[in-house]
Parts: sequence; C-alpha cells; structure tokens
Amino acid sequence: MLTSRAMSVPGPSRQRFVDAAFGRPVDVPPVWLMRQAGRYLPEYREVRKRLAFLDLCADVPSAVEVSMQPFRRFGMDGVILFSDILIPLPPMGIEVKLDEGGPKLPTPVRTAAQVEALRGFDPTVGTAFVPAILRELKKEVAGRAAVIGFCGAPWTLATYAVEGGGSKSFQHTKTMMWREPKLLEALLGKLADAVGDYLAAQVEAGADVVQVFDSWSGELSKADYDRFARPATERLLARLPRRGEVPVIHFASGSAHLIDSYAEMASDVISVDWKLPLDEARRRACGKALQGNVDPGVLLGSPEDVKAAVRTARAAAGEGGHVVNLGHGILPPTPPENVAAFVEAARESRA
Repeated sequence: MLTSRAMSVPGPSRQRFVDAAFGRPVDVPPVWLMRQAGRYLPEYREVRKRLAFLDLCADVPSAVEVSMQPFRRFGMDGVILFSDILIPLPPMGIEVKLDEGGPKLPTPVRTAAQVEALRGFDPTVGTAFVPAILRELKKEVAGRAAVIGFCGAPWTLATYAVEGGGSKSFQHTKTMMWREPKLLEALLGKLADAVGDYLAAQVEAGADVVQVFDSWSGELSKADYDRFARPATERLLARLPRRGEVPVIHFASGSAHLIDSYAEMASDVISVDWKLPLDEARRRACGKALQGNVDPGVLLGSPEDVKAAVRTARAAAGEGGHVVNLGHGILPPTPPENVAAFVEAARESRA
C-alpha cells in the first residue's frame, strides 16, 4: 500500500516536460538523464549479450525495449530514442563501425571529391528503423512521458567524418578549416541538410521533444564557432517542422564560452554542463529554458550526494524553465539506486 508521502510525489508527465522546455510554469521540473538507457542497467546488459551496438540500434523491438527500461524502473519525464548520432552517416555514403572501443570511420572524408559524393537520403527509407522505433515508443509510453528524438550537430558529425573517429586534437578537421574553409563549409552544409531532414522525420514520427548533440563544439573558439559550426546548426534547425509545438534542446559540453551564441540561436532549451553554474547560465541565456547540470561523477557517490547535487542545480536554475539532467551522460559504473535518488530529488516539492 502506498504511503501518503509516496502518493503525494508527482509521477512522470509529458506535458510537464514540454511546458518547462517552453518556459511555462510547472509543478516540479521535469527530469531525465542523458544516456539513461545504457550499461549501468543489468537488463540493458542482458540485451547486449545477444546484439552488437549498431545491430541493437536497428532492431526495432530491442531498441524499444532498452529505451523503455529506465522509464519502467525510475519513471522519468522523458524517454529517449535508443540510437547513436552517427546513424545518418552510412546512408550518406560514410561507412561507420562502432564497438566498445568507440566509432571508426574507415574512409575519412577529406577531399572535395569525397564531399561532393555525399548524398542526401530519405530518412523514412535510409534510416527507416528510427521513425519505426519512435512510433512504437509512442504506443508504449502512451502519453505518460515525453518521447525524445535526437541527432548530432553538423560540426560534431563533421569531426567524426574528417578524423575517421574520435579525436583529442581534431587536427585533420582544423587543417581543413584553415586550409580549405570552403570545403569544410560544403561538408557542414551537406550534413546540416541531411541530418535536418533526419531529425524532421523523427518529429513527424511523433517525437515530443528533440535534442541536438553538439558534443565537440566546445573545441572551437567563439569566433570559429560562429563562422563554421553555428551557421550549419542554424541551417539544420530551419528544416524542422512544428516549431512552437516540439521543443528543441541544444546540448554541447565544455562550451561555457559559447553560451551567448547558443542563446541567439533557434533552439528552445540550452543544455548546460557542470562547469558553468546554472545561475550564470540563466543570466546569459536570454530567457531560454535550461537543462542540466549535475556532474555525472556525483552519481558514483552516495544517494545523499546525488540528492544534494540535484537540489543545488534546482536552486541555481531558479524560476523559469528548467529540465533536471546531468551535464553529460550517465557513467557505466553508476549504481541504479543513485539514478532513483536523482529522480526522487527532482520530484521534491519546491516548498
């Protein structure tokens, strides 16, 4: 039997998420966690025993299952599509191999001929499993929470394409940036159009919220971000339907120096990492809603540490739109009970 305290705790809500993302009043801030479907959950590890990562991304019933696993356990306000930001690259003509060692792109894109050869694609054909997963998630979630779609931003996808995988120095991308800036702009433009259509198809398939992951934009100075990465991201955002109905979250880590640029762009929510206090982000965000910003490392501590960190983030965010989240993705060693503590603290009354 539920106690009176348990009965008073708000449950998950799709409308709460959408309202907060647009800066409208809510009872408590919505909560979800980046990478909430992943290796910290034993039920996810069971699925991975029979499917490689990319195979899991393309297997509709299995992808729906792992997307739902954290929602069933913890009842977040958002259920994010299980996928990867590199999924749109193969139908464009860029081979991707992905395993526990990270992404590998065997043939990096570094010449004008290679950029010219990249093709747009119909996301309902070239990545048909993605809208199929979203449609099934909508049925499973049944309005209880917001279904979240996502993509990678053009700059971040370009770094993987040019480097041939992850990088610490981004030397090949920055060589192209300084020696052949028009070639980089052409690559970014092709990615913006293809991935914009890819994310638009997710909206049409029923995503209630979408997030653009610009994981590596923090490697750029503000001047270089505004010259190269920002125009491509704005080009992507311009291709999205149902603006004003489906909020867009813009996430970039290590990018406190870029928040003024993000505040001027056409997204609705700025996702902030733990290196920038949310009260400072609030002052610089030009009225946009915020997401974040608990350090994922805190979830390796005690449940009490987790709750304290969530309360601190909520207090720093102040009044106005705020989506409680981490400043990056959940770390694999995270104890599930700490995720439960995270959600519980987000749902506490403001009183």
